[in-house]
Amino acid sequence: MKKKKTNVHRRLDQAGIYYITHEYAWNETQLDAETAAKNLEMDLKKVYKTLISVGDTTGPIVSCIPAMAILDLKALAKVSDNKKVDMLPMKDLEKITGYIRGGCSPIGMKKNYPTYIDTAAGNMKTIVVSAGKRGFQVEIAPQDLLKVTNGAYERIIQK
Repeated sequence: MKKKKTNVHRRLDQAGIYYITHEYAWNETQLDAETAAKNLEMDLKKVYKTLISVGDTTGPIVSCIPAMAILDLKALAKVSDNKKVDMLPMKDLEKITGYIRGGCSPIGMKKNYPTYIDTAAGNMKTIVVSAGKRGFQVEIAPQDLLKVTNGAYERIIQK
């Protein structure tokens, strides 16, 4: 049986980046990274969620942070050269990224937005992020995620 490929898989294949796909059963009420980690029986520290915010200067910003962490909007504003950063309204997610809630990946969005990955990822051999579709995750080396997103490591979570 042929595995389903998402835009994320195609992007990683084009870039020659090694990844492992993980698939799990999802439901409409539990679309968060915590649930993905539980369903995949993975360490929560390894699973990263993708959050989209909007800077007053730069516009959309992509953040990848550990599943249990809370995004520090002030820290994100500082590293992204914005005075103020707010979370993107959920109703605008698909229009801006091409992804829906529960399937938003930092890889393969409609446009290349500034991307920041929390520094905690730098200590990991691999991390797991959404593969662009609900119920699909990709496991990837953090440095490869930086490469494919033109991202940067920054401390962007609340302490």
